[in-house]
Amino acid sequence: MRYTLGFVLAAGLLTVCPMTAQAQEDRVDFSLGGGFTAPNSEVRDHLGDGYNFNFGVQVNVSRAVAIEGLYSFNGLGEKRISAPLFPVPTPLDDDTLVPNELSAEMNMQYFTVSAVFQRPEGSGVRPYGLVGGGVYYRPVQITSDELGFAPGFCDPYWYVCYPGQIVPVEDVIGERSSTDFGMDVGGGVNFGTFYTELRYHYIWGPTVQTVGPVQPLPGVSAEREANGQFLQFTFGFRF
Repeated sequence: MRYTLGFVLAAGLLTVCPMTAQAQEDRVDFSLGGGFTAPNSEVRDHLGDGYNFNFGVQVNVSRAVAIEGLYSFNGLGEKRISAPLFPVPTPLDDDTLVPNELSAEMNMQYFTVSAVFQRPEGSGVRPYGLVGGGVYYRPVQITSDELGFAPGFCDPYWYVCYPGQIVPVEDVIGERSSTDFGMDVGGGVNFGTFYTELRYHYIWGPTVQTVGPVQPLPGVSAEREANGQFLQFTFGFRF
């Protein structure tokens, strides 16, 4: 009887341990992915399309509800804008504006915490939705094409002797950054360890103060609020 009872207890432990281990493994999921980021609404007139790279940690409160912390880096492409500006020096008897080419590049980094609502059953296809918010950091660099004189030089170790001449140069005319709060909402589908999702981000940006008689660039409202709207398509692995 004693040996029979011991055998039953041992068999029970062997059955429970794998289930407990599996539950512990499913408690926390890690995600690694990348994809395409596109500015949305009026932001699209001033920033170009780009890419994203994401790393996330998801704590499964239950089979249906989870809490996700996500870090994302988004590199946005260059956008060129033709702005009517006064030439320098400004002529005293002429108020004609001259079109000038300006370009902007930005990257966006953020950390969000989101509630995830997922299909509780199924080991294959599990759709989910999410909503959350976080902190967004957005540095931007503005450049302008100009002409400048490059003096001549000669360096035999570079295998070149260069005569001085007028050359096109790119001048950085402004670098700014802003850290703001925002929200995200979206959804996706888990295919086993593979996932794909789409998120919409809205960021409450600062109000840019006007200094002097400065006219807004084309497509910019008089309020000059730097709110951000982005669509983010990502695919990767969740394990």
